[in-house]
Amino acid sequence: MDADFDAFLHPAPRLTIVALLAPADWTEFGFIRDTIGTSDSALSKQLSALAAEEYIEVRKQPASAGRRKLARLTPKGREAFARHAAALERIALTARTARPAD
Repeated sequence: MDADFDAFLHPAPRLTIVALLAPADWTEFGFIRDTIGTSDSALSKQLSALAAEEYIEVRKQPASAGRRKLARLTPKGREAFARHAAALERIALTARTARPAD
């Protein structure tokens, strides 16, 4: 296995969230939920797991209709995503260039 492969980050929901947050700064909970097509509870669970590993930071702000939840990658999360994406690219390259067994 590639040393940069991040088994914690690899499950599709987490990887999708981190990929969505990578080019952004603070991103609203509703935007993340709607973009990846998940429920509030499932997204909250994944955000909590990512925050526990310090891959993301979550902030709640007052808003006119209650509270707004925002998330962004931490430097640690940004680095982990870059390493993991590079590992996936290397794995895919190996698969594309592998010669079939005779």
